[in-house]
Amino acid sequence: MPLIHVTLLSGRGEEEIAALGRAVTEAVHTTLGTPREAIRVTVDACPPEHWFVGGVSMAEKKAARGG
Repeated sequence: MPLIHVTLLSGRGEEEIAALGRAVTEAVHTTLGTPREAIRVTVDACPPEHWFVGGVSMAEKKAARGG
């Protein structure tokens, strides 16, 4: 039973996250041949203040870009 864990920056809608879950499930099913009902997908939404790249939060990077 594959378990796929996806972490995204927060801000996406429920429909986008549901579509992602379906697409990941289908990709695993197609690639590995695992029955869809045996595939588990979890999605975490991380606030940009808690996501760091090179020691700088994504919130800081966005603010520096003027966004």
